[in-house]
Amino acid sequence: MKKLQLSFKTAAGKRRDLVLNYVKDDLDPLVVKNAMDKITASKIFEKDTVQLFAEVASAKYVQRTETEIFKTKLS
Repeated sequence: MKKLQLSFKTAAGKRRDLVLNYVKDDLDPLVVKNAMDKITASKIFEKDTVQLFAEVASAKYVQRTETEIFKTKLS
């Protein structure tokens, strides 16, 4: 399953990610950027008075691949 990882800079200059499940895998970059801009403009995410999603940084799809090596009866 692909996830969409939206990366932002906080008001303190640190990186914060917002990861979304169940997203379309053909999203237009401009649509994603505009959505991220709306998130930053809303200023609704805050921790200890620091704006968590203050500036848009990047967006990417993330897909995890698992390859089983072995499995015991306890698993």
